[in-house]
Amino acid sequence: MTVFLTLVVIALFGITLWQMSKILKLSQLKNADNSQVANDKDNNIQGKLMLGFVIFMYLLTIYCFVQYRSYFLPESASEHGVDYDQLMFISMVLIMFVQIITQGLLHYFAYKYRGKKENKALFFADNDKLEFIWTIIPVIVLAGLIIYGLFTWTDIMNIDEEEGDPLIIELYAYQFDWRARYAGQDNELGKANVRFIEGVNTLGVDASDKYGNDDKITTELHLPVNRKVIFKMRSQDVLHSAYMPFFRAQMNVVPGMITEFAYTPTMTSEEMKNDPYMIDKVATINKIRREKSKKLVAAGEEPLEVYEFEYYLLCNKICGVSHYNMQMKIVVESEEDYNAWLKTQPTFKEQLSAQASN
Repeated sequence: MTVFLTLVVIALFGITLWQMSKILKLSQLKNADNSQVANDKDNNIQGKLMLGFVIFMYLLTIYCFVQYRSYFLPESASEHGVDYDQLMFISMVLIMFVQIITQGLLHYFAYKYRGKKENKALFFADNDKLEFIWTIIPVIVLAGLIIYGLFTWTDIMNIDEEEGDPLIIELYAYQFDWRARYAGQDNELGKANVRFIEGVNTLGVDASDKYGNDDKITTELHLPVNRKVIFKMRSQDVLHSAYMPFFRAQMNVVPGMITEFAYTPTMTSEEMKNDPYMIDKVATINKIRREKSKKLVAAGEEPLEVYEFEYYLLCNKICGVSHYNMQMKIVVESEEDYNAWLKTQPTFKEQLSAQASN
């Protein structure tokens, strides 16, 4: 790849020198060849091409929005995700509005003011009123968008452990997997440090801290619906990022410090599976997988399994060779089902006792 890029750079540099030599040659000739100078016919063609290009660009944009809407994320599965999506929608509407207006004017003026032999260039050195308009409008719009975004961000990041009855969960990241630690009956996590990692104590929980005895360490993340969850995040080795797209949640997991994020799930896994949009999306994915499976079988390889939707916790920072596969299943369920599942999980103290007995 490095050799290829080097050859491309050398080729582009050679083309640049060749073009510069042609320009220099033309500038030195008194009776220059006018065959390479644009005439009215050339300018008309280029002006029409500019109009054609902007029309093509608009049609392509509309086609992409319609054709690939199945790749958009569905309705948010968290409480704060509604505000997040609204902020994103407003930003996209403003961007598309400005893009349509500016690109349309740019290409229209390129056609309207195309070169003609009888025309003479006319310009204004300055126009205070015009400069004021195109400066103050973007300032007002961007300032309003930024202020709205700051208020939204503040509401999302306002983590109050005293509000309601939040569930405390630690997300522990290491190359290349996740672990979840539940706070147990006291709803308070025990102290932990990587220096205590040994045997079954893969998260380095301090065995001398009484608050850690009833902590429960799991390989799957279960959450009760409509209950606030506060995540305490730690990394064992390098920088990771806890990314839960359906909940519109992401937070860096930094070695040597604890980061936090909180949200309230509003849709169970089953509800999301039965959502019409998600059913259609899963059907589309399985159609593609079936076509790929036919090719794999023809080549003597194993076919792809049928895709079934699940929430997942992903790593969104490139953390090593197996970064792509660093994920943990998330199950959002009713409070009763969550409590029943949690009772089946062994406590940290029971894990240490089992290790000692072995």
